[in-house]
Amino acid sequence: MIDSRQPQDHGTPADALEMARQVLDTEARAILGLIPQLTDDFPKAVALLQACAGRVIVTGMGKSGIISHKIAATLSSTGTSAFFLHPAEAIHGDLGAVRAEDVVLALSHSGETAELVRLVEGIRRLGATLIVLTGRLESTLGQSADIALSCHVAAEACPLNLAPTASTTAALALGDALALALSQRKGFRAEEFADLHPGGRLGKQLLRVEALMHGGQAVPVVPPDAPMPQVIHEMSDKRMGMTCVVDDAQQLLGIVTDGDLRRHMTPGSALLEQRARDVMTQQPVTITRGMLAVEAIRLMELRKITALVVVDGSFRVEGVVHLHDLWRTQMI
Repeated sequence: MIDSRQPQDHGTPADALEMARQVLDTEARAILGLIPQLTDDFPKAVALLQACAGRVIVTGMGKSGIISHKIAATLSSTGTSAFFLHPAEAIHGDLGAVRAEDVVLALSHSGETAELVRLVEGIRRLGATLIVLTGRLESTLGQSADIALSCHVAAEACPLNLAPTASTTAALALGDALALALSQRKGFRAEEFADLHPGGRLGKQLLRVEALMHGGQAVPVVPPDAPMPQVIHEMSDKRMGMTCVVDDAQQLLGIVTDGDLRRHMTPGSALLEQRARDVMTQQPVTITRGMLAVEAIRLMELRKITALVVVDGSFRVEGVVHLHDLWRTQMI
């Protein structure tokens, strides 16, 4: 007798590879199949989302709920306030989170998900806008929406054509398309993205210069008439291989670097008898504190330098960022 509790082998490794290829091919075709389904309703949906004075509330049941979580997260990370609302919880009280100024983005491949259909009356009563992503525009949800977007797929990747696979992949891709088209329309900038992603490796790549620069007493500065022994002492004391040369208002006049010292160490130059103004490089490369650190790295690589002076709008010195600081934070 065969023990039904034991796993049965119904294929070879080659069969598994072939199934993987079929699944990936089916899901890739499902995404590409969305392109001809796009109509003028897509930019209308983007416009509704842009005009939203409240929050975008994304909802879906089962696997569509999991996709809804991700779409809400993508919207939030690209400049649109959004959160996930569980439809079953919504019809048992959480519908109170929805306001008239909100936009509800509902996902249902069939368009007949009972919990979502029951939500429609409440959404309409509250006055919120409803956008639906569905595989059947003629469904109850499709017909009830202010705008319905089609994410129809010919078949699921599941061999039984039952488990939501290609349909959820298509809904996810269409949700990403909405979020990114909305982000572009809003003029969402890399600096704003950085503010929303302070953690992890991505957060490091999006750090601003102000988070890494040396400021205050740590900044090497000398006046233009400083004798060279003072200049060298300041460079050695602050350990950045350079010093800023500033006027009484702390405005940058130039910098003295290790390279400048070497270039002036020629026979008969009497380097130690010179002043900072005699040795400094005028009009050095500068950046602002709001610049992304990755941009500072690119600038250092382009100009083949190891330090950048951070200045404000009046060209006053605010700090210095050094290549070593970027190494220390493992950005390079």
